[in-house]
Amino acid sequence: MKSKIILIFLISSILFSQNIVVRDNNISSMIEQISSKNLELYVKKLVEFKTRHTLSTRTKTNEGIGAACYWVMSKFDEFAKSSNGRLITKMDSFYVEPDGRRVIRKVLLTNPMAILKGTDKNDNRIFIVGAHIDSRAGEANDSTSLAPGANDDASGVAAVIELARIMSKYEFPSTIIFVAFSGEEQGLYGATHLAKKAKDENWNIIAMLNNDMIGNSYSNETFLKDNMQVRVFSEGIPLFETEEMKILRQQTNQENDSKSRQLARYIKEIGERYVDQIEVKLVYRNDRFLRGGDHTPFNRLGFTAIRFCEMNENYDHQHQNIREEKGIKFGDLPEFVDFEYARKITAINLATLANLALSPYQPKNVGIEVKEVTNLTTIKWETPENKKPKGYYVLMRETYQPFWQKKIYTEKTEITLPYSKDNYFFSVQSVDEFGHESLPVWPKPIR
Repeated sequence: MKSKIILIFLISSILFSQNIVVRDNNISSMIEQISSKNLELYVKKLVEFKTRHTLSTRTKTNEGIGAACYWVMSKFDEFAKSSNGRLITKMDSFYVEPDGRRVIRKVLLTNPMAILKGTDKNDNRIFIVGAHIDSRAGEANDSTSLAPGANDDASGVAAVIELARIMSKYEFPSTIIFVAFSGEEQGLYGATHLAKKAKDENWNIIAMLNNDMIGNSYSNETFLKDNMQVRVFSEGIPLFETEEMKILRQQTNQENDSKSRQLARYIKEIGERYVDQIEVKLVYRNDRFLRGGDHTPFNRLGFTAIRFCEMNENYDHQHQNIREEKGIKFGDLPEFVDFEYARKITAINLATLANLALSPYQPKNVGIEVKEVTNLTTIKWETPENKKPKGYYVLMRETYQPFWQKKIYTEKTEITLPYSKDNYFFSVQSVDEFGHESLPVWPKPIR
């Protein structure tokens, strides 16, 4: 009898410890269309241009950065034809003056773009997914040597192309922009240009996803092999911080809850919800040690932006002239790209973009009551703009925890919880009837 009781207890424990994963069938269908073979074809085509260095030729049809940009544009144009007019393509060109360092002469740069217009005329939200199209060899200003850039960053551009191919077949209420940035290796010029344009024109950018090197699964020196983890980099204290933002951060201990950090947590939750056999590892820094990427100019101007990057880098195949020494091949060649790994990271991008683009607006004026000292926490907010959501999730975690531990559903705009604001962090997100969640909003003190 005793053994039966133990068995029943064990079975009950297993059942109650199970996590129920609910997926939107439409998003799952989109993810199933991502093809590792397509990613491989895109990467190999980009490699055929020999070099995509920012200062390389723009006049040849089969070589250099100009030809590569026009090829990406041709893919966007191809997808636009079957999008019922929703996908608009654009070559966003601009000049960069010499900087005395990596731009040695005045140069024309081009960002090939595809804009998937939202179907709701009252929804002005914009989501951007990008990667850099330029490549380089060992010397930063060497614009003639072979620089295949298969992983850095044809892998990211391939993901952007594949996302445009699939997502342009579907309708979203908000707008999604797919872009291949130029000039990253010379100083983040393409991303800086677009971020400044967005700021000047007051674009309502909710999230920017940067994919830079998402295809290598084997590291040199440490010999680690891993295609089941991906890094997501996000700023802590924002690179752009007003005095008001600084005061709120200091008052509420928001150092680990910037908007970009909230996006990173969102990517982990949604990415792991939809994509199997991969874990999203949040790296609590803007980028790798002393380095940056195309999300950084967006961060600098106050936009919410993160970077996807492979878990382990291989410096034998990054910024190297093609050669062989002591039996070791150097150079960023397609043979060193794990296309199944790139497929999974592309899928995380798609799940995140689709879930965000389908979600309601974020709740407005989220705040925590602080007029009395109490062990209870009362959180209030207002219905967001545009369409009213089905309800809201109140997120909470203990102050030392990196991820949200609980999601409490309510259809009201106020909730009182038996948890002390001294010991827990909170946020609130909107959710529609299909389970698409907005990004969380950090609460301000209500006095």
